[in-house]
Amino acid sequence: MATIDISIEIKNGMVHWPDNPPVSIKRILDLKRKDSCTLSLISMGSHTGTHMDAPVHFLKNGQGIDKMPLDAVLGKARVIEIKDPEAIKVKELIKYKIRSGERILFKTRNSKQCWKTNSFIKNFVYISKEAAQFLGKLKVKTVGIDYLSVGGYAKNGVEIHRTLISSKIWIIEGLNLSKVKPGRYDLICLPLKILDGDGSPARAILKTTS
Repeated sequence: MATIDISIEIKNGMVHWPDNPPVSIKRILDLKRKDSCTLSLISMGSHTGTHMDAPVHFLKNGQGIDKMPLDAVLGKARVIEIKDPEAIKVKELIKYKIRSGERILFKTRNSKQCWKTNSFIKNFVYISKEAAQFLGKLKVKTVGIDYLSVGGYAKNGVEIHRTLISSKIWIIEGLNLSKVKPGRYDLICLPLKILDGDGSPARAILKTTS
Protein backbone atom coordinates (compact mmCIF):
# COMPACT_ATOMS: atom_id res chain seq x y z
CA MET A 1 0.00 0.00 0.00
CA ALA A 2 1.63 3.24 -1.18
CA THR A 3 1.39 6.47 0.80
CA ILE A 4 1.55 9.82 -0.99
CA ASP A 5 2.07 13.09 0.82
CA ILE A 6 -0.09 15.73 -0.90
CA SER A 7 0.79 18.57 1.47
CA ILE A 8 2.78 21.72 0.74
CA GLU A 9 5.95 22.36 2.70
CA ILE A 10 5.74 25.31 5.12
CA LYS A 11 8.75 27.62 4.78
CA ASN A 12 9.84 31.24 4.87
CA GLY A 13 9.11 33.07 1.64
CA MET A 14 6.48 30.61 0.43
CA VAL A 15 3.49 31.68 -1.64
CA HIS A 16 0.44 32.94 0.24
CA TRP A 17 -2.82 34.73 -0.57
CA PRO A 18 -1.93 38.37 -1.39
CA ASP A 19 -3.63 40.03 1.60
CA ASN A 20 -2.67 37.29 4.09
CA PRO A 21 0.37 37.55 6.38
CA PRO A 22 3.58 35.94 5.12
CA VAL A 23 5.18 32.95 6.80
CA SER A 24 7.84 33.74 9.37
CA ILE A 25 9.78 30.94 11.07
CA LYS A 26 12.43 32.12 13.50
CA ARG A 27 14.71 30.05 15.70
CA ILE A 28 14.32 31.42 19.21
CA LEU A 29 16.53 28.79 20.79
CA ASP A 30 19.11 26.70 18.94
CA LEU A 31 21.36 23.86 20.01
CA LYS A 32 23.94 25.19 17.54
CA ARG A 33 24.16 28.31 19.72
CA LYS A 34 24.54 26.08 22.77
CA ASP A 35 20.99 26.68 23.99
CA SER A 36 19.30 23.92 25.97
CA CYS A 37 17.12 22.95 22.99
CA THR A 38 15.99 24.09 19.56
CA LEU A 39 12.70 25.99 19.46
CA SER A 40 11.04 28.12 16.77
CA LEU A 41 8.49 30.94 16.68
CA ILE A 42 6.08 30.43 13.78
CA SER A 43 3.83 33.18 12.42
CA MET A 44 1.51 32.74 9.45
CA GLY A 45 -2.06 33.08 8.27
CA SER A 46 -4.49 30.28 9.05
CA HIS A 47 -5.10 29.71 5.33
CA THR A 48 -1.50 29.13 4.28
CA GLY A 49 -0.22 26.16 2.28
CA THR A 50 -2.28 22.99 2.64
CA HIS A 51 -5.17 23.97 4.87
CA MET A 52 -8.86 23.59 5.60
CA ASP A 53 -11.59 26.20 5.72
CA ALA A 54 -14.16 26.20 8.50
CA PRO A 55 -17.72 27.47 7.87
CA VAL A 56 -17.05 30.50 10.12
CA HIS A 57 -14.49 31.64 7.52
CA PHE A 58 -17.39 32.99 5.43
CA LEU A 59 -20.52 32.49 7.56
CA LYS A 60 -20.90 34.69 10.66
CA ASN A 61 -22.55 31.95 12.71
CA GLY A 62 -20.70 29.06 11.09
CA GLN A 63 -18.82 26.30 12.89
CA GLY A 64 -15.17 26.60 13.82
CA ILE A 65 -12.56 24.14 12.59
CA ASP A 66 -12.61 22.46 16.01
CA LYS A 67 -16.16 21.28 15.27
CA MET A 68 -15.21 19.54 12.01
CA PRO A 69 -16.47 15.94 11.90
CA LEU A 70 -13.49 13.66 11.41
CA ASP A 71 -15.26 11.59 8.77
CA ALA A 72 -15.06 14.62 6.49
CA VAL A 73 -11.34 13.99 6.05
CA LEU A 74 -10.82 10.32 6.94
CA GLY A 75 -11.91 7.67 4.47
CA LYS A 76 -12.40 6.90 0.82
CA ALA A 77 -11.74 9.74 -1.62
CA ARG A 78 -11.60 10.13 -5.37
CA VAL A 79 -9.07 12.17 -7.30
CA ILE A 80 -10.60 13.59 -10.47
CA GLU A 81 -8.38 15.15 -13.13
CA ILE A 82 -9.75 18.34 -14.67
CA LYS A 83 -8.63 19.15 -18.20
CA ASP A 84 -10.23 22.59 -18.49
CA PRO A 85 -7.40 25.17 -18.15
CA GLU A 86 -9.67 27.86 -16.70
CA ALA A 87 -12.15 26.39 -14.23
CA ILE A 88 -13.89 23.28 -12.95
CA LYS A 89 -17.19 23.22 -14.84
CA VAL A 90 -20.35 21.14 -14.74
CA LYS A 91 -19.96 19.77 -18.27
CA GLU A 92 -16.70 18.08 -17.25
CA LEU A 93 -18.00 16.85 -13.88
CA ILE A 94 -21.09 15.11 -15.24
CA LYS A 95 -19.13 12.26 -16.82
CA TYR A 96 -17.66 11.26 -13.45
CA LYS A 97 -21.06 10.39 -11.96
CA ILE A 98 -20.24 11.90 -8.57
CA ARG A 99 -22.39 10.58 -5.75
CA SER A 100 -23.71 11.95 -2.49
CA GLY A 101 -21.26 11.67 0.41
CA GLU A 102 -18.12 11.42 -1.72
CA ARG A 103 -14.85 13.12 -0.89
CA ILE A 104 -13.63 14.65 -4.16
CA LEU A 105 -10.14 16.04 -4.79
CA PHE A 106 -9.62 17.99 -7.99
CA LYS A 107 -6.32 17.64 -9.82
CA THR A 108 -5.84 20.52 -12.26
CA ARG A 109 -2.94 22.19 -14.03
CA ASN A 110 -2.37 24.03 -10.73
CA SER A 111 -0.44 21.10 -9.25
CA LYS A 112 2.29 21.17 -11.89
CA GLN A 113 2.40 24.91 -12.54
CA CYS A 114 1.45 26.94 -9.49
CA TRP A 115 3.65 25.29 -6.84
CA LYS A 116 6.87 25.84 -8.80
CA THR A 117 7.08 29.48 -7.73
CA ASN A 118 6.85 31.41 -4.46
CA SER A 119 4.98 34.16 -6.31
CA PHE A 120 1.19 34.14 -6.21
CA ILE A 121 -0.43 32.91 -9.44
CA LYS A 122 -3.64 34.80 -10.21
CA ASN A 123 -5.00 32.67 -13.06
CA PHE A 124 -5.24 29.37 -11.20
CA VAL A 125 -7.97 26.85 -11.94
CA TYR A 126 -10.94 27.29 -9.59
CA ILE A 127 -14.46 25.92 -9.11
CA SER A 128 -17.05 27.74 -11.21
CA LYS A 129 -20.28 29.03 -9.67
CA GLU A 130 -22.33 26.43 -11.53
CA ALA A 131 -20.00 23.61 -10.50
CA ALA A 132 -20.19 24.66 -6.84
CA GLN A 133 -23.99 24.59 -7.04
CA PHE A 134 -23.83 21.21 -8.79
CA LEU A 135 -21.62 19.74 -6.06
CA GLY A 136 -23.94 21.18 -3.43
CA LYS A 137 -26.99 19.53 -4.98
CA LEU A 138 -25.12 16.22 -5.09
CA LYS A 139 -24.36 16.61 -1.37
CA VAL A 140 -20.72 15.62 -1.57
CA LYS A 141 -19.00 15.48 1.80
CA THR A 142 -15.67 17.15 1.06
CA VAL A 143 -14.02 19.02 -1.80
CA GLY A 144 -10.28 19.57 -2.23
CA ILE A 145 -8.41 21.69 -4.75
CA ASP A 146 -4.75 22.06 -5.67
CA TYR A 147 -4.20 25.76 -5.01
CA LEU A 148 -5.04 28.31 -2.36
CA SER A 149 -8.74 28.82 -3.03
CA VAL A 150 -11.78 26.99 -4.38
CA GLY A 151 -12.93 30.32 -5.84
CA GLY A 152 -11.14 32.41 -8.44
CA TYR A 153 -8.92 35.38 -7.68
CA ALA A 154 -10.81 38.71 -7.84
CA LYS A 155 -13.76 36.83 -9.33
CA ASN A 156 -16.16 34.78 -7.24
CA GLY A 157 -14.16 33.58 -4.26
CA VAL A 158 -16.61 34.57 -1.55
CA GLU A 159 -19.63 33.28 -3.46
CA ILE A 160 -18.05 29.89 -4.20
CA HIS A 161 -17.00 29.41 -0.59
CA ARG A 162 -20.45 30.31 0.70
CA THR A 163 -22.17 28.03 -1.81
CA LEU A 164 -20.07 25.04 -0.76
CA ILE A 165 -20.17 25.79 2.97
CA SER A 166 -23.94 26.37 2.92
CA SER A 167 -24.26 22.93 1.34
CA LYS A 168 -22.33 21.49 4.32
CA ILE A 169 -19.32 20.65 2.17
CA TRP A 170 -15.94 20.77 3.92
CA ILE A 171 -13.14 22.44 1.99
CA ILE A 172 -9.48 21.47 1.64
CA GLU A 173 -7.23 23.92 -0.21
CA GLY A 174 -3.56 24.00 -1.12
CA LEU A 175 -3.11 20.36 -2.15
CA ASN A 176 -0.28 19.17 -4.36
CA LEU A 177 -1.58 16.37 -6.57
CA SER A 178 1.22 16.45 -9.14
CA LYS A 179 2.36 12.92 -8.23
CA VAL A 180 -1.14 11.48 -7.92
CA LYS A 181 -2.94 9.58 -10.65
CA PRO A 182 -6.72 9.95 -10.94
CA GLY A 183 -8.55 7.25 -9.03
CA ARG A 184 -9.69 6.09 -5.63
CA TYR A 185 -7.65 6.41 -2.46
CA ASP A 186 -7.91 6.53 1.31
CA LEU A 187 -7.65 10.13 2.50
CA ILE A 188 -6.19 11.34 5.78
CA CYS A 189 -6.22 15.12 6.25
CA LEU A 190 -6.03 16.52 9.78
CA PRO A 191 -6.19 20.24 10.57
CA LEU A 192 -5.16 21.59 13.95
CA LYS A 193 -7.95 21.69 16.53
CA ILE A 194 -8.11 25.48 16.94
CA LEU A 195 -10.98 26.69 19.10
CA ASP A 196 -13.48 28.56 16.89
CA GLY A 197 -10.82 28.60 14.17
CA ASP A 198 -11.72 30.01 10.76
CA GLY A 199 -9.28 27.54 9.23
CA SER A 200 -6.11 25.64 9.92
CA PRO A 201 -2.99 24.27 8.26
CA ALA A 202 -3.28 20.53 7.66
CA ARG A 203 -1.17 17.52 6.75
CA ALA A 204 -2.84 15.55 3.97
CA ILE A 205 -1.90 12.14 2.65
CA LEU A 206 -3.41 9.57 0.31
CA LYS A 207 -3.08 5.80 0.55
CA THR A 208 -3.70 3.51 -2.37
CA THR A 209 -6.73 1.35 -1.70
CA SER A 210 -6.19 -2.38 -1.37
